[in-house]
Amino acid sequence: MIVKDSVKVDGRTAKIQYKCRYVIRKAVAMLLLVAIALIPALVFTENEPIGKTGEHKVATAIYTYTDENRIETYTDTGENRKLNVEFWYPEDYDGTYPLVVFSHGSFGIKSSNESLYNELASHGYVVCSIDHTYQCLSTTDVDGNKTSIDKGFMQEIFTQDAHSEKQKCYELYQKWMGIRTGDINFVIDYILAEAEKNDADTVYKLVDTAKIGVMGHSLGGSAALGIGRMRDDISAVIALESPFMCDIEGVKDDEFVFLDEVYPAPVLNVYSDNSWSHLSEWAQYAENYAMLSNTKATAFNVYISGVGHLTLTDLALTSPFLTRFLNRRKSTTDTDYCLKTISKVCLEFFDCYLKGECKFTSGGTY
Repeated sequence: MIVKDSVKVDGRTAKIQYKCRYVIRKAVAMLLLVAIALIPALVFTENEPIGKTGEHKVATAIYTYTDENRIETYTDTGENRKLNVEFWYPEDYDGTYPLVVFSHGSFGIKSSNESLYNELASHGYVVCSIDHTYQCLSTTDVDGNKTSIDKGFMQEIFTQDAHSEKQKCYELYQKWMGIRTGDINFVIDYILAEAEKNDADTVYKLVDTAKIGVMGHSLGGSAALGIGRMRDDISAVIALESPFMCDIEGVKDDEFVFLDEVYPAPVLNVYSDNSWSHLSEWAQYAENYAMLSNTKATAFNVYISGVGHLTLTDLALTSPFLTRFLNRRKSTTDTDYCLKTISKVCLEFFDCYLKGECKFTSGGTY
């Protein structure tokens, strides 16, 4: 919130604008996130992911990948960027399955939407979720080395303001999306290369390289939307409450300038109460708002009422307290219902555009 006041300075009235509540809220949120990293037992509860409905048992596998073509930007050691990934896939497999790659939100982790991954895998998908190093709360590689979130990145997220500082935000979006889309592209290419090897691990042999979908939550969804434009081998994209950051080409007359091209892949945008009533107001969501009235047959929008931004993830299961605090509201819709609805619409969407089994016909309100 911007609070305005006036004071007398040398006989003149000076207009002072400051963001008191905004700054305090952001500072408290940052301290809380630090506390989460240090004392998770105080804010997290034991839980189980939402039960899956598919016929397949689900197996998992964890890997650490090193991108030999990129230097880590969050350190000054000259090391290559490393990413930890986890797979969810049919344990009792028979043949190959579509690949779905997931990108978490700003402070998320690769297991942020595990209920959704399990549901997809149980219905015959190979799901790979990425820990975006230094942009996730914490990540641990296969050798047990732990890396925590970068403090500079946290500061960028908490202080960016698309309403009053569009040029600064545009530059941050370019930076974040460059890292995120670089990660997703690398992971997809790595998986596809492994799938062609005769001696590859089982999970890679299960991938149908001709059927690829991407999805993500918040910042991760923005990156997934960008990948949908960058690659011609992407058949479906899902964004859980995410602006089209990659489509912002610049700033003119204090407004974001968006790429003026039809989105090339089938896309499903999912929203909560946090953004739904603000899509027409928030500058970074201008393309999302335009897509609400888009007549393109493969652009869909789903609104889940009574929930907040982080209720679209399994955090609502693991820490109801933290979810309510960060959402800045209490959910009036049951968490299980919300997560099951997300699994249902995402499964139907991917079934339609990755498997050709089209039960998904439209978006709507749930």
